[in-house]
Formats: sequence, C-alpha cells, structure tokens
Amino acid sequence: MIVGCLGDIVFKVSADVVETINNFKWSGSAKYATHQRQGTNALTEFVGLDPDKISFDIMLSAYLGVNPMKELEKIWKTERSGKAVPLVLGEKGYGKYRWNIVSHNITGKYYDGAGNLTQATVSITLQEYLRG
Repeated sequence: MIVGCLGDIVFKVSADVVETINNFKWSGSAKYATHQRQGTNALTEFVGLDPDKISFDIMLSAYLGVNPMKELEKIWKTERSGKAVPLVLGEKGYGKYRWNIVSHNITGKYYDGAGNLTQATVSITLQEYLRG
C-alpha cells in the first residue's frame, strides 16, 4: 500500500516492502526588520515569511524489500536537478505548492560480503517552493 510520495520517491508498506518516513518535522518562521531610533526603543516591522522547511528520515533496507542505492539515486537526482516536487502523505498534500530537496545526510548501517550497502538511513531536508 502506498502511504505517500515525494515526487517519484514512493513511501510504501506491504508484505514485501517497507519504505516509510520517520522523525517528521515541519517548521516555519517570520521575518522582522528592526529600525533603530535615536534615544528611544527600536521599532520592529513584520516584513514577510521565510519558506517553510520539512525534514524527515527514511530507512532504506534490503532486508525490508528496498534497494538502498536505487532509492538514494532518486534522492540525489531530485536534489541536484533543482526540481520542485509535491509531498503527499496519506491523503494530504503538504505545503502551498511544492518542495525542493535542499540537503541529505546518509548513514550507512549494513553492508553485504561484497561491500554493497544493504541498509542505510537518509535524512532529508526540504524547502518550500512557491509559484512566483
């Protein structure tokens, strides 16, 4: 069963495959300017919003039916292309439009006898991409 996707990176759970996200964090922030005034308190002014950010981990394990290197290649290609992709979890599309992968961090955990990666956790950071 498909539980979500980030572009063509599909999160799924079945009897044969488990590829889901963990440690989901969504953050946002506002921008303020501070105007100094002679002999009195400074004034603050709301000037806009920073793009939202989302981060999460994905465990990629051959022992759970996933080819870690194949999935990592999808992540690399999406990040390095600069392509903005939708994020959907369950029945909900996240954000106002799409997301860019701005960084990833891979922790290799297990390797087979030939040195091939068999299990890794990848931490992904997304930044909101809005239509101009």
